[in-house]
Amino acid sequence: MARRKASTYTEVELEFMHVVWESGEVGTEEVQRVLRRSGRGLSDGSVRKVLSILVRKGHLTRRKTGRSFLYKAKIPQKKANIKMVQDLLKRGFRGSPSLMMAALLESRTVNKRDMKRIQQLIAKYERQSEQ
Repeated sequence: MARRKASTYTEVELEFMHVVWESGEVGTEEVQRVLRRSGRGLSDGSVRKVLSILVRKGHLTRRKTGRSFLYKAKIPQKKANIKMVQDLLKRGFRGSPSLMMAALLESRTVNKRDMKRIQQLIAKYERQSEQ
């Protein structure tokens, strides 16, 4: 059976995507430098390999500039985040937002400031749905 094309990212791919989203458009040397600063030392060949995989999967575009390439995200980070949450909701929580939110709250990773922001967002979306 053929493997389905993954719409989400592996852990390493997501690290690369964060570098690209933050930079806008980036070359392999910049990706390598940023990842090294965060503790992930990869060879130039490894960086190019992951970037080419992300291009092949349709997550990045690349354009030739001189003898190298510049990479740019095809999908904005906000849209990708929504897609990842929808995937987690569907696969991990069988489509139940309340189960997903309960698991987040029960994980004890939400601090008071985050809780206040979540409450503000819920109030905002409730007002919007009333209009």
